[in-house]
Amino acid sequence: MAIVKAINISDKKGVIKTPIEVGEFEVGFGLVKDAHGGDWHRQVSLLAQESIDKMTSMGVKGLVPGKFAENITTEGIELHKLPVGSRFSINDALFEVTQIGKSCHLGCEIRHLVGDCIMPREGIFATVLVGGSVKSGDEIILK
Repeated sequence: MAIVKAINISDKKGVIKTPIEVGEFEVGFGLVKDAHGGDWHRQVSLLAQESIDKMTSMGVKGLVPGKFAENITTEGIELHKLPVGSRFSINDALFEVTQIGKSCHLGCEIRHLVGDCIMPREGIFATVLVGGSVKSGDEIILK
């Protein structure tokens, strides 16, 4: 079973996100009050705990949900293997995958520490098709 491990938010770009109890996702924006929200194709970022664990196994210490600036940390799903256009729901919210991976920015702390960062290869981005509330422990259902 695929689940939400954490919902993470930040009020400015370029910083680590902080876990919150419940995230409100809005059509045409993403996670309400998140700095990366807006009317574009990368409204919501997701990264699997399994991807974070790969970095931990390389010796990176202190990795917790939000450290890679992802909005939703998942568990039990290989996110980076979902094709663009895939849809998934979490409670009443419906998301559509719009991008797999991204270019790593020059100031990436993780890349500087270990010479690699998992987000450019295994992080995904989505838009919100139907809004709703999401919290840790919620099931992720592929459509």
